[in-house]
Amino acid sequence: MQDQRLIFKLAISAEKYLSVYKGHANKISTIASDGRRIEFSADNVRQFLTHDGIYGVFEMHITAEQKFLSIRRLR
Repeated sequence: MQDQRLIFKLAISAEKYLSVYKGHANKISTIASDGRRIEFSADNVRQFLTHDGIYGVFEMHITAEQKFLSIRRLR
């Protein structure tokens, strides 16, 4: 099996993401474009945080063993 690519949308307000900093949350759960539910560390998207929050379509690469490799914003 080879590395996988997951496409998904995020719309997280800055206020909601603040719960990560307060220790109330550390995981993000969403549905990929292929219908799979994915859950990953909120730290993986911290680089995309703006004053408005985290919004956009993202592409995440994971290993065949479901380990995080990289993420980038598509739009």
